[in-house]
Amino acid sequence: MAGGGCPFNGHHKKLSVEPGIMSQMGKLRKHGLVLGLVSLVMAGSLTACDDGRAGAEGAAKQLASSLSALDVGSLAVEGKDAAAANDQLKAVFEGLEAKPSVASGDVKLDGDTATFPLNYSWNIGSAKWEYSSEATLKKSGDKWAVQWTPALLAPELSEGETLSVKTVPAQRGQILGAGDAPIVEDRPVFRVGIDKTKVPAEQADASARAMAALLGLDAEEYAKQVAASGPQAFVEGLVLRAYTAEITEAKIEAIPGGSSILDSMALAPTRTFARALLGSVGQASAEQIENSNGALRAGDTTGTGGLQQKYDSLLRGKDGVEVVATPEVKSQGETPGTKVFFSSLPAPGTTLKTTLDLKLQQLAEETLAGVGPASAIVALKPSTGAVLAAASGPGSNGYNTALLGQYAPGSTFKIVDSLAMFRNGATPDSKVECPSTLTVDGRTFKNAEGYPESSLGSVALRDAFAHSCNTAFINARDSVSQDQLESAAQALGVAVEAPKLGADAFLGSVPGAAEGTEHAASMIGQGKVLFSPLSAAVMAASVANGAPVSPQLVLNADAAQNPETDQDPSAGAKPTEGGTASPSSASVSAVPVSPASTKPITKEEAAALSDMMRAVVTSGHAGFLAEVPGTPVGAKTGTAEFGNDNPPKTHAWIVATHGDLAVAVFVEEGGLGATTSGPLLKSFLTAAG
Repeated sequence: MAGGGCPFNGHHKKLSVEPGIMSQMGKLRKHGLVLGLVSLVMAGSLTACDDGRAGAEGAAKQLASSLSALDVGSLAVEGKDAAAANDQLKAVFEGLEAKPSVASGDVKLDGDTATFPLNYSWNIGSAKWEYSSEATLKKSGDKWAVQWTPALLAPELSEGETLSVKTVPAQRGQILGAGDAPIVEDRPVFRVGIDKTKVPAEQADASARAMAALLGLDAEEYAKQVAASGPQAFVEGLVLRAYTAEITEAKIEAIPGGSSILDSMALAPTRTFARALLGSVGQASAEQIENSNGALRAGDTTGTGGLQQKYDSLLRGKDGVEVVATPEVKSQGETPGTKVFFSSLPAPGTTLKTTLDLKLQQLAEETLAGVGPASAIVALKPSTGAVLAAASGPGSNGYNTALLGQYAPGSTFKIVDSLAMFRNGATPDSKVECPSTLTVDGRTFKNAEGYPESSLGSVALRDAFAHSCNTAFINARDSVSQDQLESAAQALGVAVEAPKLGADAFLGSVPGAAEGTEHAASMIGQGKVLFSPLSAAVMAASVANGAPVSPQLVLNADAAQNPETDQDPSAGAKPTEGGTASPSSASVSAVPVSPASTKPITKEEAAALSDMMRAVVTSGHAGFLAEVPGTPVGAKTGTAEFGNDNPPKTHAWIVATHGDLAVAVFVEEGGLGATTSGPLLKSFLTAAG
């Protein structure tokens, strides 16, 4: 029981009852009424001694609870109508986009007046804002009414002021390339849009539509954004690296309210530089904000796609915030002042270090610039596994074909076949049978158009590899099982995890079990065998290295404790199957095969594969690579049919080694590997030096 001076206020004094009353109680006891009488006596005593503390403390707690819920409509209020007080409460705090935790402190009584602190706690972005305001209650009859003032909500808050949050952006972390060369760094930009302080309200819609037309935006959508923004807002339409002939400063400023603000943004050297790999940076979308669990607010900058999205929490750092009070604007053109109620300093983002070689990446993109279909060039350093370039051509339409594409690798897979054959005792000089056609379970396989007749029949494995004899390698299915193919691929660093890569990627898929025509198709890199350009480059790099290569792109991936919104590594292009085949009849029976091996490629095996890859250049159909200066080039071409067209479309592949450089070139609809991807490879290697 509460109440200053009351006998029951924490002292537990003995209740004193007059003798006459005791006598009456004795008479009533036998009627069972004594308990009710004692209760009446005690209640009367408490009513008489209550100084109002219990009611005041209850009212104080109710006020704190109502403020926490942002609803004081049911409280007794003095100084303002209760409904008006409730409207003001919501208006003052609306811009904070959160609810506070409010607790009442010790109540001090002075007659019919009670005062006490209100302790507020807000979570504003990543910061915590705590403060206390002073509240006053007045007793009127049997009720305590709160004395309403704006300062009740925040100290020094004045009538008509509302609170809002301004983000103090953190410096976004850079993305660096090999040798810590800056790739993504702050570069000057122009933010173009409508400044609503510079345009009459009735003109804003027309200005928005004129600006949308100038910038090539959806007029209806941009007009809605401008209309929904406050009277002090700058509504961004487009960010430019530089003015253009179509979008000039004069044209922008000719639109009422049109404005161009010089700013900086984390950008790569060019608009397209490694965009599919790196991603981009821009204002957070509504969906990103909703999925961020409070980490992002409207107007925040965040990464979209690629490394910018995967490592956004690392790169973004933590924005600071300011809580400011803005007075009501009472006349057109008035520029109100602001009061800062709270601020927290931003924490800059961490730099992300990668292995990308800026020169080679730019060269790869320039090499693919004129290629219409989806395409990619991936270059690795075999001695370290460093990814030096991972370019996806313009035909990929922003998709990361280089790392995530999933395609049948065609005859480049004969590197895997050959390793499996070596492990069954074959050598580059072993004789193999290369007929012009071969039928397996009713399906006829043939060699590519233009295959030299001089290399048909019984030929050395080296010759069959150099000219890419499909039938010779399909014939080898009798001694090379499907699980041996899977094991050989893994021995070359393919179809395995890439723990050091630090980026989402598809490293290939080679089924461990297949029979009949599916096993035969696997021998020429079709069926259900799938590679990405990255995995093809890894395969070539493992040959050059004499040991399996594990690719690495991000050097400090461990610095990101919880990479956000990772992309699905399997979310590549749709797997495309099919082989250089046509239906027929007959069958070939299988013979016992050796058990699969799981050991990594050895230097001796790699040397034998290098010998055969060199033969592709010296005596096979990649002789044009002999003109590349410097260390001799070894290569393997590949062509994989896909789809139901007649004739079928083909993927064009070529992989190569050139000193401490391994490269894969891929064109999605590219004809033959030698004639389509080959010249691209030659151009790249020659310019790379």
